[in-house]
Amino acid sequence: MDDSTVSAQKDMDIEELFLANASSTNGVDEIEEFRRVGRQFNELMMRYSGAIREVKTKLEVLNDEFQIKRSHNPISYIKSRIKKPASIYEKLLRRGYPVSLESIEKNLHDVAGIRVICGYVQDIYTVADMLASQSDIKVLEVKDYIARPKSNGYRSLHLVVSVPVFFSDQCIPMKVEVQIRTIAMDFWATLEHQLKYKSEGPVPEVIAKELKDCSDVIAETDIRMQRLYNSLYQDDKFLLFDADGKNQKNI
Repeated sequence: MDDSTVSAQKDMDIEELFLANASSTNGVDEIEEFRRVGRQFNELMMRYSGAIREVKTKLEVLNDEFQIKRSHNPISYIKSRIKKPASIYEKLLRRGYPVSLESIEKNLHDVAGIRVICGYVQDIYTVADMLASQSDIKVLEVKDYIARPKSNGYRSLHLVVSVPVFFSDQCIPMKVEVQIRTIAMDFWATLEHQLKYKSEGPVPEVIAKELKDCSDVIAETDIRMQRLYNSLYQDDKFLLFDADGKNQKNI
């Protein structure tokens, strides 16, 4: 993810092409409808951008407070992005949802995305708890891929939250997906994504197994680093689920 909002340049190119090829009265009507929907789409993306700003500010303030009170920054850095129009369109089609603005708001939880990178596993849950405890944040969904990793080895904590965004004439609750992971988890996920993209098809089984093994090694390293931190700073031990997600163990 990077800190950017959706560019309208590609949409403008499409509109120019539409104008160049429209000659009938019906074509003019279609152009006006295209422009109307385009304006509404840009407004919706602006709202999602506002939601990202709201949540990022909350996270940055919490990180600053933690540094002052405990001399520790649980957040190493934050990345964000607005999902591109082509990705939105493809996901709606893939999941069998109607292609409309109403469908985007109702069915897609990750149009606005924030990725929070932490130093330690314990920091992940600390950040999630601090964010979820705020009175104007409503947690809609939690997926803990640290307690229960995906079959390919992917680990991260995903929250879908709703945050009120104030505009000139109204306040609208907007959804944001927040992914929280360690530096090591992010390293693996980034490279795994690049390798899958380069393969241009299903990853060969031998490569998939190597990636899963690397993920397990990285997860064990995360636990060892947490133990070192706890021993140096005499932190309370915390609970982490076993790989099957059923039992807890002290680290």
